Amino acid sequence: MKKTLVVIVLAIVAFLFFYVGRPVINFGFIEFPIMLIVLLILALILTIRAENKGTAAAPKFKFTFIKAHRILIPAIILVIAYAILGPVFTSLPLFRNEAYRNMIGKVHNGTEISKHIAPISLDKIRVVDEPLATLLGEKILGSDPALGSKSELGEFFIQKVNNELYWVAPLQHSGFFKWLNNTAGTEGYVMVSATNERDVRLVQTLNGKDLKIKFQPGAFFGSQVERHLYFNGYASTGLADYNFEIDEEGKPYWVVTKYRKKIGFSGNDAVGIVTVDAQTGDIKEYTSNEVPAWIDRMQPIEFIEDQLSDWGEYVHGYFNFSNEDKLMITETLTLVYGQDNRSYWYTGVSSVGKEESAVGFMLVDTRTKEATFYKQSGATEYAAQRSAEGKVQEKDYNASLPIPYSINNIPTYVMTLKDGGGLVKMYAMVAIGDYTIVGVGNTMRETLMAYKTVFNMAGNRLSSNSVTKSTELKTVVTRIQSDIKNGNSFYYFTVAGSPKIFTGSSQISNELPVTMAGDSIYISYDAETEELIDVSKFDNLKLGGK
Repeated sequence: MKKTLVVIVLAIVAFLFFYVGRPVINFGFIEFPIMLIVLLILALILTIRAENKGTAAAPKFKFTFIKAHRILIPAIILVIAYAILGPVFTSLPLFRNEAYRNMIGKVHNGTEISKHIAPISLDKIRVVDEPLATLLGEKILGSDPALGSKSELGEFFIQKVNNELYWVAPLQHSGFFKWLNNTAGTEGYVMVSATNERDVRLVQTLNGKDLKIKFQPGAFFGSQVERHLYFNGYASTGLADYNFEIDEEGKPYWVVTKYRKKIGFSGNDAVGIVTVDAQTGDIKEYTSNEVPAWIDRMQPIEFIEDQLSDWGEYVHGYFNFSNEDKLMITETLTLVYGQDNRSYWYTGVSSVGKEESAVGFMLVDTRTKEATFYKQSGATEYAAQRSAEGKVQEKDYNASLPIPYSINNIPTYVMTLKDGGGLVKMYAMVAIGDYTIVGVGNTMRETLMAYKTVFNMAGNRLSSNSVTKSTELKTVVTRIQSDIKNGNSFYYFTVAGSPKIFTGSSQISNELPVTMAGDSIYISYDAETEELIDVSKFDNLKLGGK
């Protein structure tokens, strides 16, 4: 083949490699060496001269090598050696297991996880998970046939916006020709409240102007956000975790983690953030110490999962076939918010082979990667789900991924119970310290009442440190009414000198059903900011109480 044609073919193939594959041109990233190997082998094949020394009926080809092959063949061997031997000697866990275990950094020992997880009021509990957010988002998108015919819902990302928790997803092009007819961008994004499934918004304007999500994964050519970054100065930079986030004013961005290889060809470690304005394509870069406050996380979930797994796996080096002291994360990581209003990756930690019980719980700061291990036994997320489902097994509901909260200083898993169609039908709370303590209800308030009733009846099965200091009160009943929910009788009453409503079930005290207005009573309850307060103890002083 003529030299000019060979150069043209190689140039086209190389262009496609760079334009479509976007290999990172840096040490430790394997895509670029693989591309070089393919190009060198292709060049070798295209430059071999084939000469027929036989006849047309019985061809006999003789292949002739040219001078350039003296460079091509050693180059191929050298790059293949780099791609194979490089990872073996720089990244193999057999030789680098200590480096892998230390990737997560120093793991701090925590005391009580309830002091780290934020206490929360009932109306702030996350009741909408990603599958439900997608279902609700598809519904609002389908309500506009014209919009739904040319756009589709992108991936949802959970985030705090003005201190409220939302799932946010961009509208994306549903195909090449839809993009070709609308290269200016799709018409906005969808917001679904994580705490209220009725709060679903299609945001199409910002400050009186139309929103256009021009740069996105569903776009083509230079508008594809990954390609836009690659050809604007990031061809030699590791980029991961393209999250769609909005700032406090609702302006949309793509938030991308910048990372490096810390252990040869492995050990992905986040070092900063790159943001791309989804409308204009404007790029800004931040170091780990400069990340804006509206960005919830810098550490990708995949990086932290791998690092925590290695931390538990190589506790006694590589050769530990008896699994002595090995630990493993119990489920996929969950995003939670702490007392300091910062976000954390949360997971239970169990001994290898133990799926039902956790030996502790891990919280990892999503910005700094600071890890805290709470060495206390409890239920894994899986065990909590099965326990909640078992409480209503006749309904065949499926429990969502549990979210840990501090309910009256009790570490508690909260989850929704959904039917086969993915709709929320009930709610459940399960004590992290003892998954047999379960409360379910049709509303979050009913669930909390049932949960506290079971918890108080459990006696001392949980640590006394789990419970907040109770408030004790001797007062007079001014009004009382009863109600039956889920087969249990609940009594609602008001007392002299307090504007709040108190409630308790007949399981708390058999004196509640015969209590009347004007009776003197003694009650004990956990300190709460809720308008409706659940009592943990009740005595009618007229009936011989203390």
